[in-house]
Amino acid sequence: MRHLGAFLFLLGVLGALADICEIPEVDIQLVEKLGQRLLPWMDRLSREHLNPSVYVGLRLSGVQGGTKEKLYLRSLKLDYQQCLLGSAFSENDSDCQAKPSMGRLSLYLLALRANCEFVKGHKGDRLISQLKRFLEDEKKAIGHDHKGHPHTSYYQYGLGILALCVHKKRVHDNLVGKLLYAVEHDHPLHQSHFSVDTAAMAGLAFTCLKRSNFNPYQRQRITMAIRTVQEKILKAQTPEGYFGNVYSTPLALQLLMTSPMSGAELGAACLKAKVALLASLQDGAFQNAVMISQLLPVLNHKTYVDLISPDCLAPRVMLEPATTTLPQIQVPETISVTLQVLSLLRPYRQAIPVLAGSSLEDVLKKAHELGGFKYETQASLSGPYLTSVMGKAARKREFWQLLQAPNTPLQQGIADYRPKDGETIELRLVSW
Repeated sequence: MRHLGAFLFLLGVLGALADICEIPEVDIQLVEKLGQRLLPWMDRLSREHLNPSVYVGLRLSGVQGGTKEKLYLRSLKLDYQQCLLGSAFSENDSDCQAKPSMGRLSLYLLALRANCEFVKGHKGDRLISQLKRFLEDEKKAIGHDHKGHPHTSYYQYGLGILALCVHKKRVHDNLVGKLLYAVEHDHPLHQSHFSVDTAAMAGLAFTCLKRSNFNPYQRQRITMAIRTVQEKILKAQTPEGYFGNVYSTPLALQLLMTSPMSGAELGAACLKAKVALLASLQDGAFQNAVMISQLLPVLNHKTYVDLISPDCLAPRVMLEPATTTLPQIQVPETISVTLQVLSLLRPYRQAIPVLAGSSLEDVLKKAHELGGFKYETQASLSGPYLTSVMGKAARKREFWQLLQAPNTPLQQGIADYRPKDGETIELRLVSW
């Protein structure tokens, strides 16, 4: 703690001098350890585990997975192109039960760009057309009067615009206008509170459009929108240094690192965020592959906007599998987690026995196995989220909130949060 205190003091002095969002060099060994956590994920090549975000994060980092990395991209291409283009790649695509979402397709296009590839030819045109159709559907859902909401989220909407932009595909003014309007009129970009990662993604999309000289008739609005989301993200910094929370901070830093703004406040805020991230790394906070993939570029002074002109020849350190020692044989510890749903006509409350270290998702699965508890989830870019509990589905402008009883919202999703022994977790249906 003495060393951390000295480090904080030093960064405070540096922050007084810095006027841009600049992240000082990080120990390469720390970066390697973080990258090593992705290697086991790169061995998972089945459709449900493939995630383009892993590849993008590695390509924008200072480390590489070598052969595993190449095989991962090949698997992504085979799977995504087969699912999205069907008969153009395979005579039988019946095993592809659901086409990738708009967000997944956008990330796949970012992955291609991270490998210095542009989509081209007939197959590439079909991928671009599919993403533009997704955006058109979202635009219709929002409505001409802006009173509606995207079928997915403004996060995926911004990600889609970013993906088209880095491939130098122009986006119609009316599509960009929907995202501009949401930022200008302070629409709730995510559920009932300001979402840092959603705002950051919108800002990255606008920054790409501005640097690519796209949408010239909206240039002034785009410039103002970038400043607006940057100012809001700075105001969302917590006393600990996070922008929103630990998991939204990497994407926020990606945006702030592209900022045309300057001033001691910006520099100090970014340095403070870096200290908070380093502390969270030491505590083992970053285990989720998607979260790691958003942090690695930041530690290499890169952002998604760099995919406009990626440097695919930059040297990167080869990752080696982490050395492990065989643990002593121990009897697994069992803990008890109470699960409760009180916002229904027939409340549910049950103590669920699970192994120590289990995720909240494991608790839900165990409760289902024991009987009397039902739930459904849906995959998203940051992990699965609840769509239905005890037969009650979240309708438009509703969502299932996770709380540490009685009223503390969880900062992590069901796949990442690991309840403690004796803890009570409440699932609550709320409106926004």
